[in-house]
Amino acid sequence: MGEKVVAGRFDLSDRQLYRDKLRRCLTGLERLLAEKRFDRPKNLMGLEIELNLTGADGMPKMLNAEVLERIASRDFQTELAMFNLEVNIAPHRLGGRVFDRLAEELRTSLAYADRKAGEVDAGIVMIGILPTLDRDDLVSSNLSAVDRYALLNEQIVAARGEDFVLDIDGVERLTCTSKSIAPEAACTSVQLHLQVTPARFADVWNAAQAVTAVQIAVGANSPFLFGRELWRESRPPLFQQSTDTRPPELQAQGVRPRTWFGERWISSAYELFEENLRFFPALLPICDGEDPLDVLDAGGVPKLAELVLHNGTVYRWNRPVYGIADGVPHLRVENRVLPAGPTVTDVIANAAFFYGLVRALAEESRPVWTRLPFEAAAANFDAACEHGIDARLQWPRRGRYGGTAEVDAVSLVRDELLPLAEAGLDAWGVERADRDFYLGVIEERCRRRVNGASWQAATFHRALEAGLSRDAALAATTRRYRDLMHQGEPVHTWPVGLPEPVPLG
Repeated sequence: MGEKVVAGRFDLSDRQLYRDKLRRCLTGLERLLAEKRFDRPKNLMGLEIELNLTGADGMPKMLNAEVLERIASRDFQTELAMFNLEVNIAPHRLGGRVFDRLAEELRTSLAYADRKAGEVDAGIVMIGILPTLDRDDLVSSNLSAVDRYALLNEQIVAARGEDFVLDIDGVERLTCTSKSIAPEAACTSVQLHLQVTPARFADVWNAAQAVTAVQIAVGANSPFLFGRELWRESRPPLFQQSTDTRPPELQAQGVRPRTWFGERWISSAYELFEENLRFFPALLPICDGEDPLDVLDAGGVPKLAELVLHNGTVYRWNRPVYGIADGVPHLRVENRVLPAGPTVTDVIANAAFFYGLVRALAEESRPVWTRLPFEAAAANFDAACEHGIDARLQWPRRGRYGGTAEVDAVSLVRDELLPLAEAGLDAWGVERADRDFYLGVIEERCRRRVNGASWQAATFHRALEAGLSRDAALAATTRRYRDLMHQGEPVHTWPVGLPEPVPLG
């Protein structure tokens, strides 16, 4: 009885020590904000994209270590599973022809990575959920050989104390269980970063929360999982369920999930970090040697390592980020809503729409979040995930009568939000050619009611009608998607169906 009890690789005392360090970090953040120590406005944006590796047959390839060794670039990193990679694009200043420059950098990086993957008979596919994934692909033995992933899996599994249950009821229903967080690896996303000053943070975060639903409606690209057709954007329910540390009893009590939309509009970045401490136990109670308050007392800038690590284990769709660049602290909003793909042009169009729209909404005299209940924004997010480009959303009425009304997502985007995004990009100083081209991609998706998810579903059903089995139809759809992705024309232009007869599977 006198021996220390060890939970995983952590002693019982570690969590209390970590909690104490988190509180000191939070106090440090509060002081940094009060002392106005943060970076001046720089209009900086950043971009990360998670990718899949497949073979010529469209099936996942567990080869990320071999591919990364060949790529040999710090721009590419491992992700959770062996069929995942991530590419990071260096920060850019919003303005001028930034989106064309981003597109060119991405095309160059992805083409290089695809060539290197080809050396081990693999290729890059940029898609929300790979349609050919099988339950046997998403097991703990296929997690990347990186200590932090093994440790995170171990701690989430220990916190839950039982199998994870996946239950998504969409076009079809999927119910299954998993003994690890590996199903989370099916979710490959685009993360958009925007550096903001503390004074502007709340307005930008609130605006980003308000537009998550329209981002998903026009950008959905994840209709399949484990052979089932589910929601048009199945990543959010899958991500929430595959990282859920709550057994059913805690869910019934209203304990918050770690993958979380949130529950209220905010007035400062501090509130989000404080919520993280108040609501979520530590998963990785690893303490840094720095005392943040001592560093502040000495006139330095603390890393707030524990706060940053803990924040990384709370999976908000719009996450606050604390960082240091050139010795100066800064804050970012990390938008984690969008699926990867379908093409570089589509990814950059989604980014242009987001950055323009958030700028315009954050500067409105009567901000949307003062007129839209937070519960309606959360319900909009779920509706967009389920129905994609055909979603209907609650949105504030224009004019003096106030209140909200249900509106078709496509009509909302075309009639109200695209003009706002245009004004927002103008405010950033983006050149008209960039602005018109990339927002034009969003407008065409709306006009044709086509996005990645609708194309995938339509092509899959066309393949079934041609006599293919479900598995063969999913594989053929994936191969066709990959070919069109590499050709690079935006998804609204893609012809539905397979290019030629495929042998029956």
